[in-house]
Amino acid sequence: MQDDTERLARLARAWSEAAAGYEDYFVPRFAPWVELAVDMVTEHPVPEGPVLVPCCGTFPELDLLAARLPGREIVGIDLSEGMVALARERTAAVPFADAVVGDAQTLDARWSGRCAAVVSVFGLQQIPDPVAAVGSWVDALRPGGRLSIVFWPDATESDGPFALIAALLRERFPAREEDSAWEDDLAAAVTGRGATLERDELPAFPMVHSSAAAYFDASAASGPLRALALSQDEDFMGDLRAEYLSRAPEGEWRHDPHARLITARR
Repeated sequence: MQDDTERLARLARAWSEAAAGYEDYFVPRFAPWVELAVDMVTEHPVPEGPVLVPCCGTFPELDLLAARLPGREIVGIDLSEGMVALARERTAAVPFADAVVGDAQTLDARWSGRCAAVVSVFGLQQIPDPVAAVGSWVDALRPGGRLSIVFWPDATESDGPFALIAALLRERFPAREEDSAWEDDLAAAVTGRGATLERDELPAFPMVHSSAAAYFDASAASGPLRALALSQDEDFMGDLRAEYLSRAPEGEWRHDPHARLITARR
């Protein structure tokens, strides 16, 4: 429990520090997956009720959801105060929308059985107990409600900046087999709570970085390497960057990482 508490505190600090840069660099590059996650909810009729967005970050889902489900209460939840501050800039222009600092893993009981939809993009893989989180999100749905989750699985590509950084980190921190074992339990977490699994896919979209250095620096300052940078000294990060650049191609770097999409209906 203490390890989880410390990890969450570090993540909250990391994403608060990263928020502005994340909005500028990563939100545009992640947009196709955000739109896909929203499509999976809004392409079918949904019942009345609020829409929750756990791990909302800066809340890029909001405009799409508000346009397609007008008049709905739409609430984003994130552990990072910095992310929520930017998310509230979006909610200010959308009636009935809000963003709150909170626990996205175990939703407040007030949401139980009330929600028309739960949408989460690129947050699940950072939660201490992803399987418990998915169960909590399914429990929030009312009958007919829809779940749409997109997250980065352990393996996202065979070649590209994501794969190269993952390989370098495995050399430095040999992964335990159980680190990604939770991914195999997600479908059962959905159906075990009474929902019908509709899609379990690996959607890929192209992504472009002006250089290998541009991606590494954005990731360390404003992305998934920020928490690592807070836990390690400058020498560690400098050595990691140097080895990464020595193995990376020169010039513009294009790649096609895949995420994992899970959708369900209660």
